[in-house]
Amino acid sequence: MSELQHLIEAAWNDRSLLQLSATTEAIQHVIEELDKGRLRVAQPGATEGADWQVNDWVKKAVILYFPIRQMETLEVGPFEFRDKMRLKTNYEQQGVRVVPPAVARYGAYLAPGVIMMPSYVNIGAWVGEGTMVDTWATVGSCAQIGAGVHLSGGVGIGGVLEPVQAAPVIVEDGAFVGSRSILVEGCFVGKEAVIGAGVTITGSTRIIDVTGPEPKEYRGYVPARSVVIPGSLPKQFPAGEYQVPCALIIGQRKPSTDLKTSLNDALREHNVAV
Repeated sequence: MSELQHLIEAAWNDRSLLQLSATTEAIQHVIEELDKGRLRVAQPGATEGADWQVNDWVKKAVILYFPIRQMETLEVGPFEFRDKMRLKTNYEQQGVRVVPPAVARYGAYLAPGVIMMPSYVNIGAWVGEGTMVDTWATVGSCAQIGAGVHLSGGVGIGGVLEPVQAAPVIVEDGAFVGSRSILVEGCFVGKEAVIGAGVTITGSTRIIDVTGPEPKEYRGYVPARSVVIPGSLPKQFPAGEYQVPCALIIGQRKPSTDLKTSLNDALREHNVAV
């Protein structure tokens, strides 16, 4: 990988190197490794709870892949597409279920047992074993979705390519993300967390744990097993005081709760109307 990284970094600093076959082959090799899951834009630390490591040079390879591709017309039955990127194929061999008209781009990794309802997964993304990408959910470029995750209908997982040092959106194993929720700007959702319907979390969103006598605040970070719903906070503006969105941690997922629990069941445990 060190030789690949050297070639990618050199081309990033000097785009004229994209004319060389050695450079284009290196870029294509990185995308193939991403597609097969042998390389990731980001991966967890070696020990439990360790920080994730972002591989900037891999993101650079994804960005450099675009200029070396040519526009082409793709026909799939009655559908026609016009793009530079190939679509992912060979789902049967990968053990992935894909419901029409779901689309994943080549360079996205889907682990065995993934189910894609009519949805979209972009290049550089990683989707772990047994995860459900439900109807009209989108997984943006380079997002990292763990195993056994449920992305409910209409969930928007933001992508990130530039700036290259920016962390991707990370949703760890076993999380449940409610319908129409939006996770963007490199936010982090810990293992087995439950995100209520309609929650929006950015990298700077105030996430307030209201379960104790005093509020505890996080920014763009949802601790493991937290149950989160939409909230609002008052904020003073020149024109007056208005409510701005935040997210509220109202409890913890109970050990007795089935990890495949529905969002409704998780919220009912905390006496939230559903």
